[in-house]
Amino acid sequence: MIGVGMLGGSFGLALRKRRLARNVTGFVRRARSVRECVAHGAVDEATLDLAEAVHGADLVILCTPLAQMKSLAKRLAPHLERGALVTDVGSVKASVVRDVELVVSRAGAHFVASHPMAGSEKAGVLAARADLFADAICIITPTKKTQPDALKRTEQLWKALGSRLLKMTPAMHDQLVSRSSHLPYLSSVALTNCILDPAHSTTQGLLCAGGFRDTTRIASSSPEMWRDIALANRRYIRQALASYLRQLVKLDTMLKHGEGDRLAACFQKAKTLRDAWFAEASPRLPK
Repeated sequence: MIGVGMLGGSFGLALRKRRLARNVTGFVRRARSVRECVAHGAVDEATLDLAEAVHGADLVILCTPLAQMKSLAKRLAPHLERGALVTDVGSVKASVVRDVELVVSRAGAHFVASHPMAGSEKAGVLAARADLFADAICIITPTKKTQPDALKRTEQLWKALGSRLLKMTPAMHDQLVSRSSHLPYLSSVALTNCILDPAHSTTQGLLCAGGFRDTTRIASSSPEMWRDIALANRRYIRQALASYLRQLVKLDTMLKHGEGDRLAACFQKAKTLRDAWFAEASPRLPK
């Protein structure tokens, strides 16, 4: 396991709890992380040596920020076992497939990109949970180069962790998550920066209650992680932002002209859509 933060730690905890691996080894960047992730039970052992982490492994999972995956793939490729399965948990797929698939295949191993739709604004292995992927949607994005056996092994892996699978192209994945995942984060950032701007009265923060807390929760996520996501998927994110801005302009126009009936209809549409979505999605949402 390359990277033992919240997602990597959750993966390790799940593997160990469900007894899906004989040994779980984690690659970490800091000496203190070695002790921390072993103590938390996320891995059987941890190391600062990338070659040691992947030596003899039949499964390698990349759980690092997106910008690190290309260089890490090149570094670990010479040490991969032939036939090993490599996957990831990244929130953008086209760039990861482009950067990793060929490097891994040249080493005699197989890469199948994955993205579990599960996570938290919290970071680090201490935020990891063994049940994080249970009943969560996991998207798998095979390509024309994907070997059928490698795809089957990837599907079996996520099913064994309790996830529900969807398969689509990397491009389709990136377009869909730009709206459902990446746009909400950018909206949360913009809202936080707007409302908590130091230029406002210090009293402003005292008036921020549950609604503000709920709509800005993910602004507390890792800036490094989201910087990489935003840049890697900027084409589709910009399209999502343009659509969102059109919605804001419509609201502004209704307010400008005092169009109460149109506002009420807009609010009702949103309520109906959100209530229907929540009724279907609530069993798999974090408690």
